[in-house]
Amino acid sequence: MPNGRNRLARRVKLTDKHIVTRMMDIAAGLPDVIKLGRGDPDLDTPEHIVRAGQEALASGATHYTHPMGLSELRQAIADNIATHGGARYEPEDIVVTPGGQQAMFIIALGLLDPGDEVLIPCPGYNPYLQAAELTEATLVSIRTTMATNFTLTAELVREHVTPRSKVLILINPGNPTGTVIPPDEIARICEVAREHDLIVVSDEIYARLTYDDHHAQPVSVLPGMQERTITLSGMSKAYAMTGWRVGYFAGPSDLMPALAEIHHAFAISTAAVSQHAALAALTGPQGCVEEIRCTFDERRRVLCDGLTEMGIPFAKPQGAFYVYAKVAETGVKATEFCERLLREGQVMIFPGRIYGDYTDDYARLSMTQPVPRIQEALARMAAVVAAIHQEHSVA
Repeated sequence: MPNGRNRLARRVKLTDKHIVTRMMDIAAGLPDVIKLGRGDPDLDTPEHIVRAGQEALASGATHYTHPMGLSELRQAIADNIATHGGARYEPEDIVVTPGGQQAMFIIALGLLDPGDEVLIPCPGYNPYLQAAELTEATLVSIRTTMATNFTLTAELVREHVTPRSKVLILINPGNPTGTVIPPDEIARICEVAREHDLIVVSDEIYARLTYDDHHAQPVSVLPGMQERTITLSGMSKAYAMTGWRVGYFAGPSDLMPALAEIHHAFAISTAAVSQHAALAALTGPQGCVEEIRCTFDERRRVLCDGLTEMGIPFAKPQGAFYVYAKVAETGVKATEFCERLLREGQVMIFPGRIYGDYTDDYARLSMTQPVPRIQEALARMAAVVAAIHQEHSVA
């Protein structure tokens, strides 16, 4: 280290190789790995959306757009939010970003000072933790359990609120859990937010992907919530557009100019071609979303049946495309199980520790492979589980 100095800033907490990176390194040296780890749909972007992007490029969409995004796209986003039960936003209250993940960091930088408390469900999507850490805010992890199907409750939120609490993160449907907070519980959580003057960041990126009779209740439309809610979403999941990098956030008029300027400084604008594709996604035929949802629903049933046969319990997946399974029931902790499954079975899943699992009991399995590959992954997993059981019986 030159001059003995720490060249990283104190705000940087993760200094070693991330477990995901380590597992990707392991997978690179293995044949025929079935990847059930990342949150990237294997499905291709629907043809009419791709065509719109191609036509936009051919028409010269190769320059900066308005920093907040194409006006017609922001209007389409406003219409889409309202159509699916959210509040009515004006286009000037919406910022289009290069993916929902960048929106998280913009919001954190714009709202959080050192020492402010941000309440985050645990387990939860880990970039929210990183965004809060980079602002040097205080992370308050609200631990959820199988008792509530890993969903947040108003009682849990209330137990963690202090005078320093400023922001509450809601991820609904949940990642990594794939669970949906019941609408009546969302209403009760909002009561706590109003009572304690909390700003709610409502991550609704999986809201179009719910199953059975479950419904992800938009937060912004509830009484007294639009003025204290930032709705975050994007095109990546429902339209299989992860590689296009189009997200957005919509929020109170008094906050948006400042947040928009942080985005402007980061990216100038979201890629023009991607914005035109996103416009086609929102204004074009919506049957593709239902097709994508039904595809994931079929995979969900196959994956859950296979885990049940192995005796591995899991949170009931009601949305998104994840199953959160208690793989420690096999007899080894989740991190060890995931690495063994990768090395011995060539199946990649991610341990819940990535998402704040404080027990190291759970792993996230993604429904991002066709049914035959999921069935093959389950067969390989069963063989690894049998090997672990055999070792324990011998010991």
